[in-house]
Amino acid sequence: MTTRRRFIGTAAAAFAAAATTEALAQAVGGTGKFGESGLVGKLEGPSQSSALPAKFGEAPALAELVKAGKLPPVAQRIPAEPMVLQPLESVGKYGGTWRRAFIGPSDGENGNRIMASDKLLFWDNTGSKIVPCVAKGYELSADGRTTTIHLRKGMKWSDGAPFTADDFVFWFEDIYGNKDIVPAPIADMIAGGKAGKIVKVDATTVQFVFENPYYLFPDMLAGDTLIGGGQSAAASFGKSYGAYMPAHYLKQFLPKYSTEAEVNAKAKAAGFDTWARAIKVKMDWELNPDLPTLGPWKTTRPINTPTWVMERNPYYYAVDTAGNQLPYMDSVVMTLAENIEVANLRAMAGEYDLQERHIDLAKLPVIMENRERGKYDVHLDLAYNGADTTLHVNMDHRADPEVGKWLATADFRRALSLGIDREQMNETFWLGLATPGSTAPAEVMPESPGPEWRKKWSTLDVALANKMLDALGLTKKDSEGYRLRTDNGKRLVIELLAIKAFMDWPKHAEMIAQHWRKIGIYGDVKEAERGLAFQRRDAGDHHILIWTNGGTELLYLYPSWALPVDVSNGVYGMEHAKWYASAGAQGTKPKDPNMLKALELFAAAAGQKEEQRNKTAQEIWKIMVDQQFHIGTCGQSPALMGVRLASRRLGNIPGRACIAQHCRTPGSSHPETWFFKT
Repeated sequence: MTTRRRFIGTAAAAFAAAATTEALAQAVGGTGKFGESGLVGKLEGPSQSSALPAKFGEAPALAELVKAGKLPPVAQRIPAEPMVLQPLESVGKYGGTWRRAFIGPSDGENGNRIMASDKLLFWDNTGSKIVPCVAKGYELSADGRTTTIHLRKGMKWSDGAPFTADDFVFWFEDIYGNKDIVPAPIADMIAGGKAGKIVKVDATTVQFVFENPYYLFPDMLAGDTLIGGGQSAAASFGKSYGAYMPAHYLKQFLPKYSTEAEVNAKAKAAGFDTWARAIKVKMDWELNPDLPTLGPWKTTRPINTPTWVMERNPYYYAVDTAGNQLPYMDSVVMTLAENIEVANLRAMAGEYDLQERHIDLAKLPVIMENRERGKYDVHLDLAYNGADTTLHVNMDHRADPEVGKWLATADFRRALSLGIDREQMNETFWLGLATPGSTAPAEVMPESPGPEWRKKWSTLDVALANKMLDALGLTKKDSEGYRLRTDNGKRLVIELLAIKAFMDWPKHAEMIAQHWRKIGIYGDVKEAERGLAFQRRDAGDHHILIWTNGGTELLYLYPSWALPVDVSNGVYGMEHAKWYASAGAQGTKPKDPNMLKALELFAAAAGQKEEQRNKTAQEIWKIMVDQQFHIGTCGQSPALMGVRLASRRLGNIPGRACIAQHCRTPGSSHPETWFFKT
């Protein structure tokens, strides 16, 4: 099995040595160094073992079901070659419920990341090495055209049905290949403009075959991608991706296996207009408790209720080194928090056992003060993406042609970027802990274009911004000093669509709008719930969406917050994404030659080996930063899922976790190995 190395694990020392701030000094009681604070620990986690345990154990509740004849013995439920995990500290104890917060039906990623071990391949706890997961191994052919996946013999779905190569063929032919379900192909399954295919070799061997070299494909399977996200992440990506699906369960909802009239009647009886709408819900593990799954827990009470409940999967394919079937904890219960403030208050009160999602970095001093009262430890996990708060510009806005013209103009975007006071934002919202600048990844990453691109068009220069806007012809202003449109003489308004999620992005947007007053641009902040905001994004009627660019530090694995390549994300223009994903068969070709050049480079990279691929990424980043397709503010911080509160009752909790997107925080730390010590 081949593996790939990244530099993420070696970056901890660079951050620990470089990050000092008076604000953090106050928060941690007198020291301003990350490394000395005790808040940034060692990057660590469980590891995989090749030794098969001599015998197997199971949770007491499952042992009772076996005794009652309601479940087969544990040795018959796990594969012949299970994934064996060496726990971080010790073999754990069974039992208990992991209490956690979620903020509503649009917060599906909260659970998807916990279930991330349903991926074929994954990354180790450092985020630097590909390791087996659902698949026991893989091989990439010398010409890069074929990736062979070896499944675990005897592996089963959560309902006990066999998990085999047929589930891959079913997904490829009946789900992905059905235009009523997946109207447009995905870029993940295209190499050099040619679509790939899935070939069944035998019951436990599957091949992904392409006409052109696709050296990137194993990384795609391991990354947070449409093809590699696993069954859980597919719930957030249109519910139709992930390379495999439980054929034995889903066939009943498809016309191919009965009649269209029959499946439509079944759909209408369940409250859906058509079978195609019904199957999207039936494929969603968050909404459908009946859906067979592969992860450590499965939904028993769906996400669209005030309490999202997951209970252990009795057929989960992993054990610890002592042979105990995982997970240790019986269940995960997510309680609806009305908003981020409530989630943070409850976390500080000790009402959650482990929470990193939605914890506000700005509250770090208060979080530290409440550690003893809440009986939790605090960990800071550092990120590598360029901007926690990114202004994603709609490059294909059509609803208002005047606004669309300016959004598509490079000097207009550059002027907007030059008008932002990042130092003020850093001190106000990040306690001075972030790195201000562009969207480019941290310099320790192999895809970074270099330190000079951190500041390119990304420092405050009000005079230059005004000069550039004047040169574009936006010289007329109203009585309040705001620039006027060139078509009707009314005030030019740029809408900032902001979501209050991991950070208080509406407040960030309000500060940016205040900064823009000095360059005569009226920023109109529109706060929206996440689901509604993303609907607007994909409909293409937004101006600028404020969100993170997390994940783009490994550009090829999570490109949708950098380039329009992904039909599940229309932030830079859904029609552009369709055009790219379909190799020009659908959608609209971008007009901007720089965007086309970036997309051309991106498409070529899949057929390149790692060293050349990194160089290509650097060239793409130079284009994106120079053109300011997305405007960065501050990043490389613990702000997004990097402030982690862990109950002192828990064992096997890492001192530091990888929070890069491809690590599926907290997935690469394998939550199934966490346990309650008391």
